[in-house]
Amino acid sequence: MHFDRTQVILFFQGILVLVAAGVVLKYAAGVILPLTLAWLLSHLIEPAVDYSTRRKIPAALTICFLLIFLLGVLCLSSAFLYGRISNFAAAYPGYQTRLIDLVADITSHWNIKFDPFAAINWGPSIGRFLVTLSSSIFLFVSNLILVIIFLFFILLGQPYFQYKIVRAFSERNADQINRIIHSIKAQIRTYLSLNIFVSFVTGVLVWLALVLIGVDFPITWGTMAFVLNFIPTVGSIAASIPPILLAMVQFYPHLWPGVSTLIALTAIQLVMGNVVTPKIMGDQLNLSPVVILLSLLFWGWLWGMVGALISVPIAAIIKIVCENIEPLQPIGVMMGSGKSYQRAFHQSL
Repeated sequence: MHFDRTQVILFFQGILVLVAAGVVLKYAAGVILPLTLAWLLSHLIEPAVDYSTRRKIPAALTICFLLIFLLGVLCLSSAFLYGRISNFAAAYPGYQTRLIDLVADITSHWNIKFDPFAAINWGPSIGRFLVTLSSSIFLFVSNLILVIIFLFFILLGQPYFQYKIVRAFSERNADQINRIIHSIKAQIRTYLSLNIFVSFVTGVLVWLALVLIGVDFPITWGTMAFVLNFIPTVGSIAASIPPILLAMVQFYPHLWPGVSTLIALTAIQLVMGNVVTPKIMGDQLNLSPVVILLSLLFWGWLWGMVGALISVPIAAIIKIVCENIEPLQPIGVMMGSGKSYQRAFHQSL
């Protein structure tokens, strides 16, 4: 097989560029991560800015009002979440004692010699995790200022971007570029809005189910379900395990509340993930499980928990961009789940 020397050089140059980009994203996370969050948020706020611009309301005034409102909501949400975590951390020693009794009862009943608490001291480990989680919330709040600054300048320049395109390119090319950009923005906005809506409904359903069963801290677990629902499959499992374990410990020695919690949360996640989400978003935005896993690993490695939360939206946005740019459409097809293409293939037969 004959290899063109130029193609080989370009291939290895591409690998070097990817490695260099990964290094930059890793070590410049303090700036790039807030910029990425600001860019994602701008797609949700941009319609309000465009509306005010059409109504002859100064864009800067509208942006300032929206950003102050957004900052207030995020700060209140962070304070609320910190308070819930602090309350659970204060109540944790009591749950730990009941958990030890539960495990001891199970091991003695089934004559099991293995003690899971012998090798690992779960109490201090979970306590340190809760403290770390609380401090990370404060770190997130401190980074909000940088996100708001970036968001202000992004929104300030967006109403005039299409006119700059018209000025920079010929009339035909400018019209085509503006159509592509408008289509990409509309799809990204739809995806983010629907994703937030589905996650919110999931969180409310989890909260309601836990309230009806009587599990402690239902708002905390509902909020966790809302946040982690942005990570498909993995996030749903991670959000369901703590309230199920808590229900088993809280109602010990009664078994049915824990079983009811398991059934309720599993049913909610299955219905929302396999019925509601595909119906609302459609198959076109479905991502391949391999793409989801790789995106989760990559962005989680780069930016930690925040990177894991935005990994799937970033992958979906890359897919949307590729689908709207003709040379990149094969990449968009390969990133998809393939379900819609399978149906289209069978229908054509």
